[in-house]
Amino acid sequence: MITLTVKLFAQFRVGRFKVEQRDYAEPLTTSQILVDLGIAEDELGVLMINGRHAELDQPLCQGDSIGIFPLVGGG
Repeated sequence: MITLTVKLFAQFRVGRFKVEQRDYAEPLTTSQILVDLGIAEDELGVLMINGRHAELDQPLCQGDSIGIFPLVGGG
């Protein structure tokens, strides 16, 4: 098991949480976190691990902090 800090932003917080420590089985990727949280890949704007931009299916390690940001519209 690994423990991550998961941070959600904007509408991703609705009905979920803002920041939470979560335990997951290894091996673990960023896309598995999205599935666990019920967030569709096409809703994802920015994904960050430890303050750096991350890719889908990037492996995660013990103690990582993952930030999940939705697409932002505007004009």
